[in-house]
Amino acid sequence: MNTNIEYRDGLDELAAHYKEVLTLLGEDPTREGLEKTPMRVAKAMQVLTRGYTQDPHKVLTDALFEEKYNQMVIVKDIDFFSMCEHHILPFYGKAHVAYIPNGHITGLSKVARVVDIFSHRLQVQERLTEQIKDCIQDTLQPLGTMVIIEAKHMCMQMRGIEKQNSITTTSAFSGAFNQAKTREEFMNLLKTETKRI
Repeated sequence: MNTNIEYRDGLDELAAHYKEVLTLLGEDPTREGLEKTPMRVAKAMQVLTRGYTQDPHKVLTDALFEEKYNQMVIVKDIDFFSMCEHHILPFYGKAHVAYIPNGHITGLSKVARVVDIFSHRLQVQERLTEQIKDCIQDTLQPLGTMVIIEAKHMCMQMRGIEKQNSITTTSAFSGAFNQAKTREEFMNLLKTETKRI
């Protein structure tokens, strides 16, 4: 657990706004249970949006290695949590990322870090999918990149249509993945049961 979080400027102002929100909702922000809530929420929101201060391209280039491997590299089942920009409610799920190297590879954990950075911003799932794909494609210049995201949205589960079991799937691809055969190979590999090591 990271207890050494550096909070950004504006934390006090953010907390003051949340105190006003509590009042507008009909609560008493001075009562015992809510007294520290505005600052707690302000800190939580800064953590949940920390991706604005991080550079996903630098993450990839910090662990860039020359390698002649030119087959598919897949990092699947990357857990992520994000905040829907329409209702400021969470959506969460798994991202599956594949790329075909073109002379360079990156550290496997860096692919997951790219997902983490873009998901820690106010998002819509469609844009999140494209941003991950574009970042890997633009930075590594691989032969192709593909991203699939499967997510549940609290804005659909808790409000509005209130459908608890719906899952939204988005995909984005480039380069070699424009070929149906390559996409099909990726999809088949995703279906393969991951063996516990």
